[in-house]
Amino acid sequence: MKITISGGRVVDPVSQRDEVVDVFIDGDTIIGLGRTPAGFKPARVLDAKGAIVCPGFTEVGARLREPGAEHKATIASELEAAAANGFTTVCCMPDTNPVIDTPAVVELVNQRARGVRGARVRCIGALTHALGGSVLAEMAALKEIGCVGVANAGHPLRDSNVLKNALAYAATLDLTVFLDAEDPWLSAQGCMHEGAVSTRLGLPGIPAAAELIGLGRDLVLLEDSGARAHFRTLTCGRSIKYVNNARKTGLEVSASVGIAHLSMSDEDIARFDGHFHVRPPLRTRRDRARLIRGLAEGQVEVLTAHHEPHDADAKAGPFGATAAGISGFDSFLPSMMSLVEAGNLDLMRAIDAAAVQPARVIGNPPATIAVDGLADICVFDPAETWQLTADTMWSRGKNTPLLGRNMRGRVLATLVGGRIVFERKA
Repeated sequence: MKITISGGRVVDPVSQRDEVVDVFIDGDTIIGLGRTPAGFKPARVLDAKGAIVCPGFTEVGARLREPGAEHKATIASELEAAAANGFTTVCCMPDTNPVIDTPAVVELVNQRARGVRGARVRCIGALTHALGGSVLAEMAALKEIGCVGVANAGHPLRDSNVLKNALAYAATLDLTVFLDAEDPWLSAQGCMHEGAVSTRLGLPGIPAAAELIGLGRDLVLLEDSGARAHFRTLTCGRSIKYVNNARKTGLEVSASVGIAHLSMSDEDIARFDGHFHVRPPLRTRRDRARLIRGLAEGQVEVLTAHHEPHDADAKAGPFGATAAGISGFDSFLPSMMSLVEAGNLDLMRAIDAAAVQPARVIGNPPATIAVDGLADICVFDPAETWQLTADTMWSRGKNTPLLGRNMRGRVLATLVGGRIVFERKA
C-alpha cells in the first residue's frame, strides 16, 4: 500500500533530522522524503500537520500474560495497546505458563500474534529451564527460532555458578542476556524502597544495596565470560556509575530505566495504594534525578514502559500482598513528553531512548525515518490533552497509579512495516 504522511515534523535521531517534511511509503519501505517520488500516487494520505513523526518505539521486556494468565491480558489485547501508544515492536518476557524455554512455546506466542492488528512481537527466551535457576535452557534452539535474547525474568539466580555457566553459554551463541540486578537475600521480604518512607508506612523495604550488590556480581561474571548483557530497569542512581565503569573496561553492557521510575519516587506512595507496588521499587527523589540525568546524557541507553498488566483482584489487597507491576503502555508517551517539556530530556534523545537504542539492543534494523528504511513509524500530537481513565486505556490491565491524571501528548497513528495498525478516530 502506498501512503503519504503529510506535513509532519520528522524527528529522526539516526540522521539528526528535525524538520517538517512529507514521508512517502510504498509497501514496507520509506521511498522518499520531501519531494514526491516520480509517479507516486498514494492510496492513503495521513495528515500530520502539527504532529511529530518519528521511528516507532520498541519495548524491550513486557509481560503479555499469554499463555497462562489470560484473565490479566492477552497477546492480542497488549499488542493492540502497544500500537495505540506508538510501539511497533514488543519483546515478550519468558515468564509465561508454560515458560518460553522451548521452540514450541515461542511458536505458540508467534502463532497467537499472527493476524493481530498491533505491534509485532519478539520473544525473549528463558535463561534457565522453567526459570528454576538450576538447569540451563536450550539457548541455541531458542536463538535459532528467533529469540532476541534470554532472561530469567525476575526469578532469582541464587547460584552464581549457574549464572556463570549461563553467561558463558550465551557468549558462545552471541546471544544477549537480559539481567535483573538484585540480590535475592536482601530483597526477599521487601515490597518498596527501604528508607524514611517505608519506615513511616511500616512496610518492609528493599535496600538500594540489593540492586548494587546484584549488579556488582553480574558485572564480575560478565567480565569473565565476555557475554553481552542488558540490565533491565535500573532504579538506583549509583548503579549508573557501576555500568559506566564496566563499559570503560570493555564490557558490552547496556541498561534501561522504566518510565515510572523517572516519573515518581517512593514519596509518591500514598494510602498504601497497591498501584504503586512495582518491582524493582520506586526509589528516592535523588535516585530519580540521577536516573533522568543518566538517560539524558546517554549513560542509560533505553527508556522502557516496563509494562506489566494485572487484573483488579491482583491490586486489591494490602500493599505488600498485591502483585507488583504497573500497566505502562498507555501513559508512556505523555510521561516521556512531560520530561521533555520540563527540560529534563531533549526530544531527540527521548525518541532515541524509546525507539533507536532498544531496537539496537535486540538486534533489529536501525529505527530511522530514512529512504530505504523500514516504515515502522509513530505519529503523535505533543499538545493534545486527555485524561487517563479505565475507558481511555487500551491495555486490558488498568493497574496504574496515574488513573484520573490529565495527560499531554497522544498517538495519532502507528505503522508497522508500512501497515497502518492504529489510527485515532476524530
